[in-house]
Amino acid sequence: MNSLAILDWFVIAVYLLLMLGIGWYYNSKNVTKDDYLLGGRRLSPLAAGISLFATLLSTLSYLSYPGEMTKHGPAIFIGMLAFPLVYFVAGWWLIPKIRQANVTSAYEILEHRLGVKVRVLATWMFLFLRFFWMATIVYVTVNIALRTVAPFAVDYVGMISAIIILFTIVYTVLGGLKAVVVTDVVQACIFLGGALISILVVVYHIGSFGALFPAEWPDHWSSPKIGFDLHERSTFGNALLMVFVWYIATIGSDQMAIQRYIGTRDIKDARKSLGVSMFTGFISETLLGFVGLAMLAYFTLYPSLLEERIEIGKQADKLFPRFILVGLPQGLSGLLIAGLLAAAMSSLSSGLNAVSSVIAEDVIGRFRKRKVKDGLMLAKKLTLLSGAIVLILSFLIGYVPGNLYDVIMKVVNLLVCPLFVLFFLALFVPIATEWGTVIGGLTAICIAVAVAYFQVFGITVLWISPTALGAGILMGIIASIIERLISNTRSNS
Repeated sequence: MNSLAILDWFVIAVYLLLMLGIGWYYNSKNVTKDDYLLGGRRLSPLAAGISLFATLLSTLSYLSYPGEMTKHGPAIFIGMLAFPLVYFVAGWWLIPKIRQANVTSAYEILEHRLGVKVRVLATWMFLFLRFFWMATIVYVTVNIALRTVAPFAVDYVGMISAIIILFTIVYTVLGGLKAVVVTDVVQACIFLGGALISILVVVYHIGSFGALFPAEWPDHWSSPKIGFDLHERSTFGNALLMVFVWYIATIGSDQMAIQRYIGTRDIKDARKSLGVSMFTGFISETLLGFVGLAMLAYFTLYPSLLEERIEIGKQADKLFPRFILVGLPQGLSGLLIAGLLAAAMSSLSSGLNAVSSVIAEDVIGRFRKRKVKDGLMLAKKLTLLSGAIVLILSFLIGYVPGNLYDVIMKVVNLLVCPLFVLFFLALFVPIATEWGTVIGGLTAICIAVAVAYFQVFGITVLWISPTALGAGILMGIIASIIERLISNTRSNS
């Protein structure tokens, strides 16, 4: 099969209409700005946990994890062993601190503790982070996924990107966070079900589940190494550290995550939602790892089905979308494309809701002298504006070099740890000062950029987050001590 059948398009249309229907249903249930942005602070822990998982597992993960397994092997998936430690540290160390603040935006915490300069820096770091994250999702979904499964001319990329964003904006604006959470749950079921179906279809073709595993270590896979190494891409130690740091930084500083925790009834429910998110994340990453193995096994057995006559490892990111087109029967291809759209739209809807929340609270609400009369309408207008910005930025992502996983590390995760530096200093370093924290955050940004784009000291992309975090915290503490010494000297003179 080289093109989608009518049944496939019907399945895709049903999925899109279902998302709009959910948004329409919850439209009348949003009366206040809190209803729209925080779900009235009455989210169930199960739904909030699955929603957070679906948000963080976008099309980027849906394609990059199988691609990373196909190209580099299983080392990166060893990082899931860090999940229990993440749950303990975040559940009993971070979430209670965040919940105690009783805020709408996470970045209000920073102003209360250190001052407005830190809050402004965090706000803009978050907005840059999530706008480029959403832009990358749109780019990957349209240019890598959809153009592979439903080939179309590059002239239509902008139009199709706009349609995806428009559908997402409509149900997000209509339903707010309640609709976002419910659609996230539905979308999680769709894209996880699609991954499982793909594995089962490949197992049917190759004869057994055991045949998914290569008989010998492929030449293009990285050799397995145990310890930590700044110059190696994939070692078990690197993977554990990277996963732990990324999750802690995201849970402790990202409005999309914090929005779920402060949207639940209490700390206990927030902790439960974290547990649900970690468990579903473990299941999904395991599934996607097996999808990568399945793609390697399938196209090794049927090399004639490859679109390009080059090594499998060099087109790893495109194998899963290619399989959807050539390896699945009618109807299932449509379901898998719906899964790709679901992975994208679950993240886009949460991102749009979160950035509109931050702009409303941390930019307009903080600096506008006159109080906004209709906060709910303002939040909806900001969601529309955010969608337009994402569409424009999506055209810039194609210029970032590297495979899909590299692009994620260089663009999407670039500011994750610099942002957490501000929260770590504010919440856990009593001697931290306003300017010291700002200097720490800016230092972390410089280190992240230097590693990502200039490969300083030959450090690999997996070390962007740990090096930025460590350098930022250290510089923030040093700068804070210096600022306090200078302040004491002036007061004594």
